[in-house]
Amino acid sequence: MNRYRVEGIFPESACKLSDFLYKTENRVTWDKSLKAYNMVHKIDSDTFICHTITQSFAMGSISPRDFVDLVSFKHCEGNMDIITSRSVDFPAYPPSSNYIRGYNHACGYVCSPLQENPAHSRLVMFVQTEMRGKLSPSIIEATMPSNLVNFILNAKEGIKTHKAPSGRGCHRNGHSSFLRKK
Repeated sequence: MNRYRVEGIFPESACKLSDFLYKTENRVTWDKSLKAYNMVHKIDSDTFICHTITQSFAMGSISPRDFVDLVSFKHCEGNMDIITSRSVDFPAYPPSSNYIRGYNHACGYVCSPLQENPAHSRLVMFVQTEMRGKLSPSIIEATMPSNLVNFILNAKEGIKTHKAPSGRGCHRNGHSSFLRKK
């Protein structure tokens, strides 16, 4: 298992960027690597469990995976937001024969303001994923870096498309705008 790190600079505040990254209702519209991304259980205002289904990768040589992850938000000093996730067993979402169940070890995002321009932010993403299934490690090693760069590019394009309506601020206490069940 390899650990990956990717960074990007965004013309948005760290708060808006972190809100954007885990809005379940918009995620599949901009994240081209996903078929589905749904919050399946809210634990508290800053913690929930999500079920994710990926697209196939590498021209179909990597079939779709599904993941069940515990996601947690933490706001830190200096307007830095940390979003962590890790796979968990969740009885309501057992493995399915339709997908290979992947496993995320400790992963996450750090969204922090740029010191030279606090209206912009730096996103640092850390990933430790076990794709599982019968995959050659060389296929994963060849495709993962480009998939992570594509995530940054897709997020940059997506955040332009899904700008928050004016007058709506960041939701500090648990990103409440998108964790409420409807």
